[in-house]
Amino acid sequence: MVVPAENFQSIASAAVNLVQSSPATWQSALLSNLLIFVVGLPILVTGLSVSGIASAFLLGTLTWRAFGPSGFLLVATYFIIGTAATKVKMAQKEAQGVAEKRKGRRGPSSVIGSSAAGCVCAFLMINKVGGQTFAQLWRLGFVASFCTKLSDTVSSEIGKAYGRITYLVTTFKVVPRGTEGAVSLEGTFAGLLAAIALAFVGYLLGDVTAPEAIVCAIASQIANLGESIIGAVFQGKEGFRWLNNDVVNVINISIGSILAMLMQQLLLGH
Repeated sequence: MVVPAENFQSIASAAVNLVQSSPATWQSALLSNLLIFVVGLPILVTGLSVSGIASAFLLGTLTWRAFGPSGFLLVATYFIIGTAATKVKMAQKEAQGVAEKRKGRRGPSSVIGSSAAGCVCAFLMINKVGGQTFAQLWRLGFVASFCTKLSDTVSSEIGKAYGRITYLVTTFKVVPRGTEGAVSLEGTFAGLLAAIALAFVGYLLGDVTAPEAIVCAIASQIANLGESIIGAVFQGKEGFRWLNNDVVNVINISIGSILAMLMQQLLLGH
């Protein structure tokens, strides 16, 4: 069956109008996300498992619905940089036993653990909790959560690849790469740069102001320090077997998100 040209043009025009809906609707978010995922599938499969892609699709749809194209592009930037950092010196990391499983292709638990705080901010935004007064605060929390997670991912992966001396954050004792709660100067600096870069992207996209971008970068570093302390003191210890990487991720990004919003409210007086 051949679709008449005028019918095809009408369908295409309707699809374009739907994608450009402002504010975004669930229909526009779903269609936009579907189109982007189809085009970007070759990139997605390098960093996600099949179930991870399905989880990321739900995250992308929710993000577009809550924050529009700018929010989606922020998460896409986070994914690209984070995946690239994970792939750095993969063979070396595998030989040392510190590489992520499945060559860094993350599953649904990792996607959910990395985006939990952002999803909460998205739901608050969609349901207009606090009205227009709080809308920018939810947007700030969203950006801060991904700045925190990207900083954590990059600092860990670059540290495992290039860190010459790795210290336990609580005692400064030299420990092997990949030890929970361990940090290196190389990894810490790379994580800081990653947080600044993503916060700057958020600023360029109009999600946060310049002062808010600075708040996101600062909050992410405080949160990651807290995560390292949690890893060193509790993770893997008796009675805390439930405290796996995904749970720690949720705690970490939640601290970064909440801290950024508190700093915005208390320090900047907004």
